[in-house]
Amino acid sequence: MTLEQKVGQTLQADSGAVTPEEVKEYRLGSVLSGGNSAPGPLPYADTQGWLSLADEYWEASRDPDGVEIAIPVIWGIDAVHGHANLLGATVFPHNVGLGAARDPDLIERIMEATARELVVSGHDWTFAPTLAVPRDDRWGRGYEGFSETPEVVISYSDRIVKGLQGDFGSSGFLAAGKILSAAKHFIADGGTDSGRDQGDASISEEELRDIHALGYLPALEAQVQTVMISFSSWQGVKMTGNKGLITDVLKGRMGFNGFVVSDWNAHGQIPGCTNTDCPQAINAGIDMYMAPDSWKGLYYSTLDHVRSGRISMERLDDAVRRILRVKLHYSLFDRGKPSSRQMAGDTSILGSEEHRALAREAVRKSLVLLKNSNQILPLSGAQTVLVVGDGANSIAKASGGWTLSWQGGVHANDEFPNGETILSGIQNIVEQHGGSVIFDPEGTGQHDADVIVAVYGEDAYAEFQGDRGNVDFDDGAFDTKLLDRYKGEGKPVVSVFLSGRPLWVNPEINASDAFVAAWLPGSEGGGVADLLFQTKPSYDFTGKLSFSWPRSADQTVLHHGMDGYDPLFAYGYGLSLQDSNNLGELSEISGVEVSSSSSGDVFFTDGRVATPWSLYGIVDRNQTRMNGLTWDGGKLAFSGTDREAQEDSLRIDWRSGGQVVRFATHDPVDLSRQSNGAMELSFFVKNLGADPARLILRMGCEGGPCGDGQAVEVSGPEWREVRISLSCFADQGADLSSLQTGLTIFSAAPASIGISEIKLAPDTDATKICGV
Repeated sequence: MTLEQKVGQTLQADSGAVTPEEVKEYRLGSVLSGGNSAPGPLPYADTQGWLSLADEYWEASRDPDGVEIAIPVIWGIDAVHGHANLLGATVFPHNVGLGAARDPDLIERIMEATARELVVSGHDWTFAPTLAVPRDDRWGRGYEGFSETPEVVISYSDRIVKGLQGDFGSSGFLAAGKILSAAKHFIADGGTDSGRDQGDASISEEELRDIHALGYLPALEAQVQTVMISFSSWQGVKMTGNKGLITDVLKGRMGFNGFVVSDWNAHGQIPGCTNTDCPQAINAGIDMYMAPDSWKGLYYSTLDHVRSGRISMERLDDAVRRILRVKLHYSLFDRGKPSSRQMAGDTSILGSEEHRALAREAVRKSLVLLKNSNQILPLSGAQTVLVVGDGANSIAKASGGWTLSWQGGVHANDEFPNGETILSGIQNIVEQHGGSVIFDPEGTGQHDADVIVAVYGEDAYAEFQGDRGNVDFDDGAFDTKLLDRYKGEGKPVVSVFLSGRPLWVNPEINASDAFVAAWLPGSEGGGVADLLFQTKPSYDFTGKLSFSWPRSADQTVLHHGMDGYDPLFAYGYGLSLQDSNNLGELSEISGVEVSSSSSGDVFFTDGRVATPWSLYGIVDRNQTRMNGLTWDGGKLAFSGTDREAQEDSLRIDWRSGGQVVRFATHDPVDLSRQSNGAMELSFFVKNLGADPARLILRMGCEGGPCGDGQAVEVSGPEWREVRISLSCFADQGADLSSLQTGLTIFSAAPASIGISEIKLAPDTDATKICGV
């Protein structure tokens, strides 16, 4: 192998940022597809779309032009609850629900089905299992964990690997219909302070070992072929640069002989590194950089570092040897192009009767019955059932993040051709038993019904977009205060609560006769209906909490065995239909104060500046802080204006050019993780002046470089949405890791605009958009 070929093997590029020709030219070792990076215009694709691109990458990597041996590429994707970026695939419950099932056999069968569906589309590798032990329910990735204690994780981790890869030592290991597995995110991603995604776990070595490391041991014994390193830190050291834990512990003491891959541009977060230059990561033990859009710059800088000796040839050879060992175990050289493999392109496997039955079984086993006053459940199918709530007729809401797109939640039911809503599951059962169903999603109508089934909960999120300040349930389109109205009318209420974590829902529990924690059940809503109506005598609630349920909204750190443990429902709690448990009235004092924002992701919403930001007007370098929206500084003025509601937006008048509008905070805000991910600055704007406005937006200009800024042209009297990738600001030199000046808006000439809903939002199409 040439030096250039070796370096190429250590790089993984995103399919949205690399062509097949570039895979050949740079001899890349791997391609991944991020949550929004499918071939075609959508964040997901059909079988042929995936398979065609898989073949193109494969054939490019196997082209022998210019090399002694052409090494096939492997293609990875986040199939974390089924192959959920593939149209028609089976979407299984998220791990938070599967942990409640306490069923290792079920887990292995789910992974076998997932592997088969991945082979259909030509993928080789899934970034699963997540072996985190989430210890703080504020964490936005908590639903990717099975339990707050390591015992459940230990019981599942080897079975997941066996389901995906096959049983090591048998003829079925990495055989046809099997794919590569990645244990992630090593290590303690579930133990960060305040549950902050990509944050620091300032925990002891004993807790690191006895809580967060234990789940990896069975996976390693099952010969998991890859391990993904966490974005997060331990005791202030970024894991991606932690040689002691990657090389000495994981590869040395734990005996891992596969290859180590980093997370999405995580190497760029190591002190002294950038996304395109980071010898520290490979020297720490990273074998393959996940460098989605930074791979080309990283290729050249890594070449230079090997030539200079900063990265030794011995370390590079070890990394490449590990990557090749996995490819050889996978029989990649003999496997043929993806479309030629057994089961490839066979769409009958997707959402097959067998897979859907398995997913429906998983839903039944994952549901946890928290309340069942006077044994109102099971319901009779002969009744008139009023179904309300925004989750009843939405597979996307019931599936959560990492479903068809990175953040999920925005997809119509027809985008799940092999799925069933909870509403449809209820309708099918009731109609079979002579009853009737009334569906009123908002629940505001007057209906004559025997019972109300309300399906509601958290809106979808993924990763840091799901981080919260507390565990008070305060989102979702359905107004749960309507439950009190039904209760006052004497109608029994059954709540089906959709969430990626336990949340404080005492008012909703009080207003419900029965309350079911359904978690994020996925595409088989009929599994919920099976238990609500007990369609077979053998069906019952068997799920047990694998995460403790909070008594108040400030119980964000709540796990079995901790000092002062005082949950509302303890770890392991879960009723059956035979249990008699009439829960008393619960306190409805949440214990927290509601604020519009605390993460810094929102600057301005609903006509007000969001915490922790403050709004300033700067006229001739003299700064004035706003206490409201109305201010006249002569050359610059603020007032309220309307977009969707009265004064829900900000009017800015530059009567003289050169003045500055600033959103700033006293305590620095870290937006580096948002910049590193596919996040954008989003806002609505319209022109209110006689002439078009040309705005310059900057972030992070506290005396350091932040470039020329991002230009936005504003013309026309209609509101339009503007999106600018955060990485555009970072590319200009803005330090987004410690922001006090979060955003400045500048106009060199007189102008008048309306601006509204200024916030950070996930990139919906994975396209980098900078100002023009």
